[in-house]
Amino acid sequence: MATEKKTLNIVIVGCGNIAGAYAKTLQPHTHIKLLGATDIDYTRAQAYVETYGGYAYESLDAVLADENVDLIVNLTIHHAHAEVITRCLNAGKHVYSEKPLALTSEESWALVRLAEEKGLRLACAPITILGEAQQTAWKLIRDGELGTVRLAYAECNWGRIESWHPAPGPFYAVGPLFDVGVYPLTILTTIFGPARRVTGFGKVLFPDRVTKEGIPFHIETPDFLTAAIEFANGSVVRLTTNFYVGHHNKQKGIEFHGDRGSLYLNDWQNFNGTVSFTEFGKEYQPVPLVKEGYPGTEWSRGVLDMADAINDNQPQRITGAQAAHVVDIICAINSSWQEGHPVTITSEFAPPAPMSWAQ
Repeated sequence: MATEKKTLNIVIVGCGNIAGAYAKTLQPHTHIKLLGATDIDYTRAQAYVETYGGYAYESLDAVLADENVDLIVNLTIHHAHAEVITRCLNAGKHVYSEKPLALTSEESWALVRLAEEKGLRLACAPITILGEAQQTAWKLIRDGELGTVRLAYAECNWGRIESWHPAPGPFYAVGPLFDVGVYPLTILTTIFGPARRVTGFGKVLFPDRVTKEGIPFHIETPDFLTAAIEFANGSVVRLTTNFYVGHHNKQKGIEFHGDRGSLYLNDWQNFNGTVSFTEFGKEYQPVPLVKEGYPGTEWSRGVLDMADAINDNQPQRITGAQAAHVVDIICAINSSWQEGHPVTITSEFAPPAPMSWAQ
């Protein structure tokens, strides 16, 4: 007989572009209770709870003072992550954060240590390795269908942020590695383990841009970065990220190449992507997913995984340590192209377990 799941009370911090998707994908899961939300713009928090329910907290301090709150879902802008997470952990709250965990290795690992010291859970997006298509690809690799996998190509051609986002500034301030490079990097570190050396290149391709409202703005952080990443298991990855080439491009997803064959995951974000496999020298053929793919991205799946881990007193799959290692890779890529030489990485993390339905 299944044990009834304990209710986990959560609050959304940051009611921006992605906050609605979190609330919508949490709605079917009755053991997750949305107590409310807060935002630096209080009117946005009010509008959010009018749509999704709960209480509009006037400030983060008000959220942290509420003893009923178990978990904070941090959806603030990139630059605020380290400060917000630190405050939440110090207040005794578990934290699930949107990516990246922080913008420096030092801040990221300080957050991991703080959570450990406080005996609290810390997790960070992206969580797309938990998707059906991504789990299918990982299972085929684990099962040895490709033989030894020696090379992977990962593409993040993410278009021009100002063409769809109302506030593109923070994205361009951090660059495409921190915003979208984290997606394939999290998948790749799950499959290959820790990275050990990177060689990077970066450049501003398109410095002068215009917002949807017609306001010109200038960028100085590279909008194109590429890297060769060497992993501890011997695999090599070529990663390309940019905020220039649109979604119409023909280079997308992740290709894995092994001694016996190759695998193509066409989408590192959406859970219902396609997986194709070919033996060496033959044509790609579609592979059935291990389970019917969720249509699009179930943004809350990482929160659900954490809730189940808390309920069962088990490790969660998505951890702060892996997110910190991903930040290490990004910082190493940036150092490499700025300094003109390869950069070594030494950090470790405990690899996640596959989903139960993909084992």
